Amino acid sequence: MSTALVGLVAGMALGFAAWFGGFGAFLLVGALGAVGFVVGRLVGDGTDVRGFLGGRGRGRR
Repeated sequence: MSTALVGLVAGMALGFAAWFGGFGAFLLVGALGAVGFVVGRLVGDGTDVRGFLGGRGRGRR
């Protein structure tokens, strides 16, 4: 899927959320979309999400 098509779908989702749910729904859809984007990039790059969220402070056993 091209980047332009993904942007179009995201814009339409935000537009529908703003129109039908108001500004709070617009912010919620935008925030969840950003979280989904970050997780998708981590998984796509082969990064372990649990290792990413664990931080550097924990030692491996």
